Amino acid sequence: MAYSYSVGVHQYQFKDLKEVLAKASPPRSGDFLAGVAAETYVERMAARMCLASVPLKRFLEELLLPYEQDEVTRLIIDTHDAQAFSEISHLTVGDFRDWLLLDTTDTATLTRVAKGITPEMAAAVSKLMRNQDLILVAKKCQVTTAFRNTIGLPGRLSVRLQPNHPTDDARGIAASLLDGLLYGSGDAVIGINPATDSIPGLMNLYYLVDEVINQYEIPTQSCILTHVTNQIQLIEKGAPIDLVFQSIAGTEQANKTFGINLSILDEAYSAALSLQRGTVGQNVMYFETGQGSALSANANFGMDQQTCEARAYAVARHFSPLLTNTVVGFIGPEYLYDGKQIIRAGLEDHFCGKLLGLPLGCDVCYTNHAEADQDDMDTLMTLLSVAGITFIMGIPGADDIMLNYQTTSFHDALYLRKTLNLKPAPEFEQWLQRMNLMDHTGMIRPVDNSHALLQNKPKQLMSVP
Repeated sequence: MAYSYSVGVHQYQFKDLKEVLAKASPPRSGDFLAGVAAETYVERMAARMCLASVPLKRFLEELLLPYEQDEVTRLIIDTHDAQAFSEISHLTVGDFRDWLLLDTTDTATLTRVAKGITPEMAAAVSKLMRNQDLILVAKKCQVTTAFRNTIGLPGRLSVRLQPNHPTDDARGIAASLLDGLLYGSGDAVIGINPATDSIPGLMNLYYLVDEVINQYEIPTQSCILTHVTNQIQLIEKGAPIDLVFQSIAGTEQANKTFGINLSILDEAYSAALSLQRGTVGQNVMYFETGQGSALSANANFGMDQQTCEARAYAVARHFSPLLTNTVVGFIGPEYLYDGKQIIRAGLEDHFCGKLLGLPLGCDVCYTNHAEADQDDMDTLMTLLSVAGITFIMGIPGADDIMLNYQTTSFHDALYLRKTLNLKPAPEFEQWLQRMNLMDHTGMIRPVDNSHALLQNKPKQLMSVP
């Protein structure tokens, strides 16, 4: 079906809904690289005006990837909740934007309709929104998950403690882990990006973090970010696995380049559930995504990168994860060129994820060859925290020495919690207070060498020569 919109005497033609969405996207380097971006600001505005008049029902009729050719499309259509959609089914994309911004469209309403919104609908309406619109609506979306603590409650900001080390050195990991705990980080997850893919090496990392959690009775969860098939093997071998991790994308072909499909994810999900390691809940999955992943795999099929990203959230939503993380600037300037594009992408991802009912966090980050700096990251993490972001990263000095990129630090989380009156997950907050690491006002306490965390060493560390 063709689409068109006239500006003055010029009529802009768009061959299909996929092209309308791509041309309506805010400018970003990945879409220019893919050859799908609007060529002028006027064309972009014409596409947005055209998109505003598209009925939401159209997204269930005109599929961006054929149902028969893509399992992500099949998942989106087969799991669509018609009853939840009925409340908004009469709206166009433009009407949907206005409806989302109404004061009467509250948290309960957004929760009720979430399963009726497809990723393409969420991506479409985001393209018509200013940054403040994305923040306002995302703030109204509340998504709560649980494993050993409760993530996503109002007034809370969680942190993934990321104690990476370029050689998986146990002492180096432990030093970063201890540093983060002393600063009140780690309630989202203690998550390590391993340097190794060897099963014995991964097993050692699982036991290391599990021993720390058990020895100090920390109400949090661990995750080693290796391939999902490695984690299935490790579960079979009895590894103490809390959360199962996998990077995902928005098309079947892109997921194939990650070595996964929905069947493999379902096997891992079932295996993790069978362990019953959660205490206050059983949300057992942790997913990571990023704008540009489908294009980098040559598997975007003419879609813009933000729409592909939103489709990845359908995959995540299907497995009820504890955490989903958009690693917004990690892929590089080929996809998000500068600070402005990274900021916009982070706000879009958070909005779309929350609108679809996901516990969306963000790795507020950039690579060293991007036209961005830490001031841009300060802006994005502040805006996201105002919008109710579920969690951010916590890394010593904001510099990941294993993955070689710039992200957010333990101090950044303290700044956000203090200025916006945010707290950690409630169970973790109580542990911090019990350990005399935080006072009743939320301020971090200084510690000396007599503190329990500095006195008792896990056996795993004591055995390292």
